[in-house]
Amino acid sequence: MTINFAHRGSLTEAPENTIPAFQKAIDHGAKAIELDVQLTKDNKLIICHDHKISRFNKDVSGLIKDFTLEEIKQIDVGSSFSDAFTGTTLATLDEVLELCPKDLLLNIEIKNIPVIYDDIEYLLLQCLSDHQRMEHVIISSFDHVALQKVQEITPSMPLGMLFYYRILNAWDYAKNSGLNITSIHPNNVYTNRDFVKNCKASGYQVYPYTVNTLERYEELVDYGVDGVFSNVPEIFTSV
Repeated sequence: MTINFAHRGSLTEAPENTIPAFQKAIDHGAKAIELDVQLTKDNKLIICHDHKISRFNKDVSGLIKDFTLEEIKQIDVGSSFSDAFTGTTLATLDEVLELCPKDLLLNIEIKNIPVIYDDIEYLLLQCLSDHQRMEHVIISSFDHVALQKVQEITPSMPLGMLFYYRILNAWDYAKNSGLNITSIHPNNVYTNRDFVKNCKASGYQVYPYTVNTLERYEELVDYGVDGVFSNVPEIFTSV
């Protein structure tokens, strides 16, 4: 059975990484959701992909890290998507964990590049623990040092190793990293049958991103991937 992740929630139907987007994914029957976590100026866990807010509100300049949570909660990120979502704000991780059923698989990506957030790993794991949500979670990142820190704090936490560019033998890199990697998350552009075969032979699940056509999805499933990250409900609700 493939496990397909609603990428930033159902982002074609509601502003990405907001409660409405996550709720719509849940309403569709998604079995897994991907979201991105950063830190505010006052070290609160906020869900946002970009380090800047300007894509969601052109009147706001600055980075996530420059705003307190209270300030971020005053920023409308919904009206740029649709008037129907005017007043929608970015979600906190606390809010997402309260919303999502505990059997829903969450892939939480630490957005640690180019901004490096000190102690985000500890704060993330503490938040998960506070919500009794240490299970049905994968923590992923392009910042593999962040994954190392997660492992040092909670060795049992499943880790997903993200790759954007092609590297030689990513599966060997993962194995030699010293990390207890559960899954490899490659850019779907270069994910082919041999890549999947070698990753799985090394004991890793494979979840390519971001897969938005049924044709490509079916091709990847034929290669043997364990699931994908997708913006398309027809894909992220497929099994």
